[in-house]
Order: sequence, then structure tokens, then C-alpha cells
Amino acid sequence: MTGSARWAWQHLNYRFASPDLLDHALTHKSRAARNNERLEFLGDAVLGCAVADALYHQEQTADEGTLSRMRALLVRRETLAELATAMSLGEQLRLGSGELQSGGHRRSSILADALEALIGAVFVDGGFAEAHALVQRIYAAKLADLPPPESLKDAKTLLQEKLQAESVATPEYAVASETGPEHRRRFVVECRIAEHNLLTRGKGVSRRRAEQAAAAAALQALDGGGPGAP
Repeated sequence: MTGSARWAWQHLNYRFASPDLLDHALTHKSRAARNNERLEFLGDAVLGCAVADALYHQEQTADEGTLSRMRALLVRRETLAELATAMSLGEQLRLGSGELQSGGHRRSSILADALEALIGAVFVDGGFAEAHALVQRIYAAKLADLPPPESLKDAKTLLQEKLQAESVATPEYAVASETGPEHRRRFVVECRIAEHNLLTRGKGVSRRRAEQAAAAAALQALDGGGPGAP
């Protein structure tokens, strides 16, 4: 049994019928043309389905919105990278020299993608039942310790619910400025609540993040935590 196969048995509790699939899943695009990107694509879909199934059966009273937020929390890059780090996945990756020198084995995006690729590889190797079981093993602790549903709501959702409870019209969001080169854009978004005479601003590397920041500022101002932007 190879070193990577022993690692897979120890940390995934899975033995590949086709060891080549394991090597494929551990190979980053910086190392070879035959890399784990396609398996990552497949694993992302399998992961989403397996996590949704687990939540559906575990969270019997949760509505669709709550289930969607829980799934988003569990499958996001940060969570995947945390799980990958815990199983020392970075040490198994096959990276190009540039990525090795820059610490690519510790980069969240690379770790998250590789874990998805592994799930995809197990799906190809053993079918959905094996991939589903793998996701259940990997996520057992996370599923057992989910945060309260209310804490999963983002700032825009919380702001909208607050205003709806007051019978106030939903806020209006508008991009105030957009700067920087294409690969490093910075957005400033305004959130306006006319009935409260409130205008706040938020910054972010995407319009979505800037809107969330503006909504968070509006919530703080409405709760008496500070004024809106002039």
C-alpha cells in the first residue's frame, strides 16, 4: 500500500479499488495537465447532495431557508479547508514547484478543492453510497454541533426581516463606486432606508460583500449602535 493509500485508509476510512483515482484527486493543476479540477467539479455536486440529505433527516423542524443556510455553512471553502487541515491533506498534495515554494499546501482554496476532488474520486470509484458515507464520516462532528439557526442569517436577511416586522419598505442598494483593476475590484455600496432617513455604506471585494457590509452598518445604526453614513 502506498503512502497516499495508507493516508486515505487512515483519514477517510476508504480503500480505493482504483488507486489511480486517489493520485488524480491529489494532483493540483500546477503539477500536471491531468489534475483534480474535474473531480473537484464532481465532488462539489456530490458533497452538496450528501450534506442536504444529512440535514433533511437530522433537522426535522427546519424550514427550507434554514436548511439552505446550514448547507452553505457546511460546504463553504473555510469549512472544507478546516476539515482538510485536520486530516493533514495538504501534506499529501502533489503541487508544482511554484505552489510548493509559496506554501500552496496550506492555502485554503487548494485544500478545499482537493477535499472536494477526493469526494468526487470516491464517487467515481465506489458510487454514491460510498461517497455519501464518506461525507457523513468527515462531517460527523460538524453536523452534531450546528450553530443556532438565527445565527446563520446574513446581514441583508436580518435587515429585511427587521424592516418587514416594522412594515417598512425593503432597503435599496446601489453601487456608489467601483475601483481597482479587474482582478482586484473594490466596491462601495450604499444601503438606503427612506422611512428611517438612513443611509449606510459598505466596502468589499465584490458587490455582494459590500451590500452585506452596508446592511450590517444599517442594522447597527437601527439598533442604536451608531449613525449611518452621511
